Amino acid sequence: MSSRPAAGGGRWVDVDPVRVARWIDGFTARHGPPEVTPTGYGLLLAAPDGATAELHHPPGTPPTTDLPGFLAEATAARRLGLVLARKGAVAVGIADGSELRTSKVDSRYVQGRTAAGGWSQQRFARRRDNQAKAAMADGVDLALRLLLPEVGSLDAVVAGGDRRAIDTILADRRLAPVAALRAERLLDVPEPRRAVLVDSIAAARAVRVLVRDPQGAESAGSG
Repeated sequence: MSSRPAAGGGRWVDVDPVRVARWIDGFTARHGPPEVTPTGYGLLLAAPDGATAELHHPPGTPPTTDLPGFLAEATAARRLGLVLARKGAVAVGIADGSELRTSKVDSRYVQGRTAAGGWSQQRFARRRDNQAKAAMADGVDLALRLLLPEVGSLDAVVAGGDRRAIDTILADRRLAPVAALRAERLLDVPEPRRAVLVDSIAAARAVRVLVRDPQGAESAGSG
């Protein structure tokens, strides 16, 4: 389980689906039995002391209206496509539940920024742009080879890394069926490698919870 501050207050907590029931029990013990309200993102838990927890559906999960339904759907195995891109590296894979079934990683050298000025700076900038375009073309090719043939069996496509790079890859018109499955969630990942792709599965499947404690109370972080 990981947590980080949320813009506007509170804290985001990523919870493994199999631990969500226990997390809710802890929230209830700390704040009292919550009122449960279905929302567009999932469920809102509003405790008697003013604490709230927004439970967000994992990618590919259908809407639910109560806690038993939410827990059942959150823990069900989903087939997810994964697209990670950062710098000159791209990783694409398919996960069945928590297992990576197929994957491919490509990496190209992309020159870093230079402090030189004038003509040299322009020449380096053009070279860097061309290197980045080649890396994104590799990403398109991987998605076409791995994801497009399986798009009918995927519950969602989860992206991670640099948003601009991901947007560029999925903007290819041939990948329109893949892009249509893209989840809102963007994973924060380092430069993609196979190990990074494996680690990203847990983040893609996690239940994200926005916790806000009663006004004036110190954030407990984990509920």
